Amino acid sequence: MEQLNYKQVAENIRKELSTYIQRYGLKSLVIGESGGIDSAICTALAAPVCRQLGVALIGRSITIETNKQEEIDRGAAIGEAFCTDFKAIDLTEQYFAVRAACEYEQPIGTDLTTKLRMGNIKARMRMVHLYDLAQKHGGMVLSTDNYTEFLLGFWTLHGDVGDYGMIQTLWKTEVYGLSQYLVDGELTNPREKAALHSCIDAVPTDGLGITNSDLDQLGAATYAEVDQLLIAYLANPNQVDKSNPVIQRHIRSAYKRSNPLNLGRDVLVNTH
Repeated sequence: MEQLNYKQVAENIRKELSTYIQRYGLKSLVIGESGGIDSAICTALAAPVCRQLGVALIGRSITIETNKQEEIDRGAAIGEAFCTDFKAIDLTEQYFAVRAACEYEQPIGTDLTTKLRMGNIKARMRMVHLYDLAQKHGGMVLSTDNYTEFLLGFWTLHGDVGDYGMIQTLWKTEVYGLSQYLVDGELTNPREKAALHSCIDAVPTDGLGITNSDLDQLGAATYAEVDQLLIAYLANPNQVDKSNPVIQRHIRSAYKRSNPLNLGRDVLVNTH
């Protein structure tokens, strides 16, 4: 993996975001504050751009049933430190109502498939809330996915992906590197530094209650291991064990990276 100049990366991200906001006349940016490193770094990167342009940075910590208190606390710390408008809301009651309207067998099981289904509902409910805010305030929703998650399908379709991805092409280990750069070399406000540092140190989770950590779902010990496996596979698929759970997840999730799949006109009008 190449060594990045994180100072330049941060400058590039902010320059592009500023240009995009001005090009489309956006009045706000909306982001979900999960308490994880990805939403934290995106918020920290967007904050000075919003201040410079006089654009609202709207953060929401949206808890639903399974969020741990430490996740909630980290999300609140980031939102209160960087956002111009931050609130913590709980949608557990609404989630139970939506789940009751879906086709679950009773009693609801605890198997992985059921947990994934319920996690998807939570992600999509958060999406509805954030997009409604963006429409209300003339803005867009910031996406917080990184390249590692993209390659592994580690997101919910029509759920936790937004309109604008600042870190979509950064590996997860690079997200940590960029975050550490901001803490060590850029942020001067103690409150901001502490909030971002707590997310760097946290165990990464999806906040959906599926497993205790992201790595439990990925079958790896560290994100460095995951990234190196994916880099090696992309460079030379025949030199990597395809039975590895990380590679298997990448292969199985290919459909998510081409969603929605639209039939080409040449297929539709083909008479042969």
